[in-house]
Amino acid sequence: MEIEKIISELSFKAVRSSGAGGQNVNKVSSKVVLSFDLHHSQALTEEEKLLVETKLSSRLTTDAVLILNCDEDRSQFRNKEIVTKRFLELIKNALLVPKERKPTRIPKSVIRKRIKDKKTISEIKKTRRKPDF
Repeated sequence: MEIEKIISELSFKAVRSSGAGGQNVNKVSSKVVLSFDLHHSQALTEEEKLLVETKLSSRLTTDAVLILNCDEDRSQFRNKEIVTKRFLELIKNALLVPKERKPTRIPKSVIRKRIKDKKTISEIKKTRRKPDF
């Protein structure tokens, strides 16, 4: 994965932010909308695209476009930085392949100890019984 190549494929759009903020909200487009077209990306290989598509399937549109918004800051530049970092983190996590789990064996000493403990408990319970004449 080439980060610079992926960043060059991103498209940003500045939109007026919603919510409180008075007159500043009405005249300044500080909210940033990032969109990334997965199918038309040259930065990712076909296997990587498949991996990202399966892991981020709930966040992709029907055209396999990932859309992220950021309106945390009043600065458009800062929002662009935040949304880019968020996007790169998403892609890195989606490209991580989890390690295959190796099933472990129970050591024989542990099995022996368990059986021995069961026997001792059994003996204790036997001594509690009424004597059989």
